[in-house]
Amino acid sequence: MEIIPAKTILSGYLEQGWFGVHYNMNLYRGCSHGCIYCDSRSACYQIQDFDRVKAKENALVLLDRELKAKRRKGAVLTGSMSDPYNPWEEEQKLTQGALRLLLRHGYGVVVITKSDLAARDAGLFTSIAAHAPVAVNFTITTADDALCQRIERNVCPTSKRLEAIRVLSEAGISCGITLMPLLPFLNDNSHNLKQVVALSAQAGAKWIATYGGLGVTMREGQREYFYEMLDQEFPGIRQRYVQRYGFKYHCPVPDASLGALLRAECKRHGLLFRQADIDHLIHAPYTGEQLTFL
Repeated sequence: MEIIPAKTILSGYLEQGWFGVHYNMNLYRGCSHGCIYCDSRSACYQIQDFDRVKAKENALVLLDRELKAKRRKGAVLTGSMSDPYNPWEEEQKLTQGALRLLLRHGYGVVVITKSDLAARDAGLFTSIAAHAPVAVNFTITTADDALCQRIERNVCPTSKRLEAIRVLSEAGISCGITLMPLLPFLNDNSHNLKQVVALSAQAGAKWIATYGGLGVTMREGQREYFYEMLDQEFPGIRQRYVQRYGFKYHCPVPDASLGALLRAECKRHGLLFRQADIDHLIHAPYTGEQLTFL
């Protein structure tokens, strides 16, 4: 584990970010999950040697200082750039330490992860939820463990993420799915969508989030890596991407009807899918609002 210098851990205050958060937190830099589609590889983020996870020096000391200094409390998002539950977290426990600090200082937390290690901190999530919003999102792109291991190569399979949702949900923690990306020609089919929704509902998830719509985004740096991995794992698929999307940033799934199918399946299984409703579910208990949309 390499330690890198850091000046800050917490972003500035937002009126309302994704999932209704107010701050963003990254304790680690880089990611070892090896997902072939990861946007964080994009050249614009300037993360060198992306596959090597690096811990930020004095991360918890800095975070403690920043939490104390903030004039407004709120919910903190972690997992937007680097998974907070990477394999080294089991030993380093920076995310666990950060949760303790959020609890001490009265902040909420929203997590995005692909790791079942998040279930380890069920007790901390429950304690935070006693006074502030808590939500744990598991990114799930396919119901098929075999396909999962080809596109998300160094992380636990979908089935283990679903089991982590079950554990956290039974502990009273609000959990949901970030169904992104949906990769054209790989997992963008009705069978996969129906399976993901059904299995998520069975595990106790409360929503399916698809921020930006169904498809994948590609930028310089990320695109080249993605195409290289397609050549290795799915020969011939790269040519279909090039022919259909060229150098476009947003690459929506070819079958536009999948959006309507996803919404119908979510309704059938009692899952939320509109981002405003998801945000409301997470935050309303702490603002006195009623969930009238249900």
